Amino acid sequence: MTAIHQSSVVDPAAILHPGVEVGPFCHIGPDVEIGGGTRLIGHVTIFGPTRIGEGNIIYPYCSIGQRSQDLKYKSEPTYLEIGNNNSFREFCTVNRGTLPGTKTIIGSQGNFLAYSHVAHDCVVGDHVIFSNNGTIAGHVIVEDHAIIGGLSGVHQFCRIGRHAIIGGCTKVVQDVPPYMIADGNPAEIRGINQVGMERCGISAEATRALREAYRLLYRSNLNVKQACEKIAVEQSGPEVIAKLLEFITSSQRGIVR
Repeated sequence: MTAIHQSSVVDPAAILHPGVEVGPFCHIGPDVEIGGGTRLIGHVTIFGPTRIGEGNIIYPYCSIGQRSQDLKYKSEPTYLEIGNNNSFREFCTVNRGTLPGTKTIIGSQGNFLAYSHVAHDCVVGDHVIFSNNGTIAGHVIVEDHAIIGGLSGVHQFCRIGRHAIIGGCTKVVQDVPPYMIADGNPAEIRGINQVGMERCGISAEATRALREAYRLLYRSNLNVKQACEKIAVEQSGPEVIAKLLEFITSSQRGIVR
């Protein structure tokens, strides 16, 4: 059964599936749907249109599904979708999209630590970690298994590649390629995320290929186009190389160097 604390306010139009727990002093607005097993610890605000999956845990003072902070937003219906088994720690904020019908999307198995922020129109993958005060601006894409360090900020329209890690207090204004470590203000690529790749079972062969790709991109006299061409010829076997090259060649903002 759904358990709702008597001090909480839940709009009658909200849909709470069996097993949802709503702790004290929560406020759930209309057009909100929450999947079974999701727990709101207390003092949580969720407005919609918002769809939240199963097994999530949302800690006190989170504000989920509030209107876009983009000044272009004119109160049109926009959306937020959150997957399953995420953890949102204290004071997290997640905003809906901006233009009519647009969505902010968060995947599953993410860990969003205190004060982290996901802005309007972002797309966040699975198994991500946002450390305390890790923030992303509007239209940012964060791919699977990426880590955003504490007190870091990501500029609008940037992309963070899969298995990339952003160091603490880092300013990101261009795309961070997959499997790389970015750190500094402004960000620079420091190396490959070898530990993260090992934890996810990426093979030693693939890691060696990525290390050579990193050398060509960041430790040679080649420009990005030349480095990518050389990588495609010399390191074309592992799937991780194909994903790296696809990410770089499709970049609109350029990559962090």
